Amino acid sequence: MIKSKIALLGFAAMTALGAFSAQAADITGAGSSFAAPIYGAWGQSAKNQVGVTVNYQSVGSSAGQDQVIARTVDFGASDKPMSAERLAKEHLFQFPTVMSGIVVVANVPGIKPGSLHLDGPTIAGLFDGTISTWNDDRIKALNPGVDLPDTDVAPVHRADGSGTSFVFTSYLSQVSPEWKQKLGAGTSIAWPGGSGARGNDGVAAMVKQTEGGIGYVEYSYAAQNHLNIAEIRNHAGKFVSPSLKGFVEAAQSADWMGASNYAVNLLDTAGEGAWPIVTATFVLVPTNPSNADNAAAVRKFFAFGFEHGDADNVRLDYVGLPATVKENVLAHWPK
Repeated sequence: MIKSKIALLGFAAMTALGAFSAQAADITGAGSSFAAPIYGAWGQSAKNQVGVTVNYQSVGSSAGQDQVIARTVDFGASDKPMSAERLAKEHLFQFPTVMSGIVVVANVPGIKPGSLHLDGPTIAGLFDGTISTWNDDRIKALNPGVDLPDTDVAPVHRADGSGTSFVFTSYLSQVSPEWKQKLGAGTSIAWPGGSGARGNDGVAAMVKQTEGGIGYVEYSYAAQNHLNIAEIRNHAGKFVSPSLKGFVEAAQSADWMGASNYAVNLLDTAGEGAWPIVTATFVLVPTNPSNADNAAAVRKFFAFGFEHGDADNVRLDYVGLPATVKENVLAHWPK
């Protein structure tokens, strides 16, 4: 009798394990390094709670778009939204996941963290080569009383096709007519000089080890690497530091429902405390998936992140989407 009960219990346990295994799924994604920390955090929780294992490769936004178009991954991630025409052509559905800020980081001898003030046109000059030393008069004018060194400026930009580059150069194009005319915005542009590094983490590391270095990275990479983040003059004329409060203030004017495929512009928005370089990051999924089970698991993963990811968002310095946007995304998910 006892042996029968043990056997029965063993069979029940194996059946339960088999049921869980049947529900478990492995999905693949690739793209934005900007979004990599949050997808990693959501993925750790989703594996245990909903049985979805996420293998995400931080290869840059351009590569993420290419890989989902080629259908070599279940979802692509990009900080540069895709046009409506291309989405239709490639049979893709695009939606935002979180928002955060892009910050300017510098390694200037003798300058304390948080004490460097810059504005949009000056940042453009530092990256287009017209400002070549840190004691340039244009920087001095923004930093009265600060002892700026005669150190060469060493710009660091992304070497890979990058949505972070797209957002950063879009901001410079918006605040500097000269930048817009000469260089413009893109995931890859003809940088006039400086050094290239792959990924947000690569730029952060290179700036940290280069005297006179200046670069642009997603906020969490700067915070985690304890880099010197510049305060930037915003649209209201205030010098501000990056913060979740400033990101939220910048996003308050977003017209999510009016924007084509959720591609809102959050750059240089009004607001006393608004951080001037804020962006959403986007995910692309096929509207005609070849693997229905994987497609369902992708939806389950992002639905989980939308519902349970707020604590991770705050911990990693991201801003979650409004509830109405999350609901709209899931309601319009490809059937």
